[in-house]
Amino acid sequence: MNAPELISAAEDDVLTSNLLSYYEAIEHASHDMLNAARNGDWDTVVKLEGACAVLIAQLKHASESRVLGQDEMALKTRIMQRILVNDAEIRNLAEPWINDLGRMMGAPTEPHKMH
Repeated sequence: MNAPELISAAEDDVLTSNLLSYYEAIEHASHDMLNAARNGDWDTVVKLEGACAVLIAQLKHASESRVLGQDEMALKTRIMQRILVNDAEIRNLAEPWINDLGRMMGAPTEPHKMH
């Protein structure tokens, strides 16, 4: 698990000066989540999901005072696409687990009905 232990003070300084670092850290965490999901380590997936939430909140705050240039926007788009691919695979891996959990709890087993 590389992404969290969230972010050290030194790393926080780097992230503050470079918005792309936030996107890259989120991508790295999503990749770690995917690896944990592939291994059936759902506790780690949940921990990494929390780390992603913190990073996203930090990104929102940092992006209020900074704007990405055209080249940076293109890189951001590629990073976001990789994050979305990771997320889709995690969801596919989690669906049977979610269905099992729902059956144990007597809840609807179709993920779209669980909202």
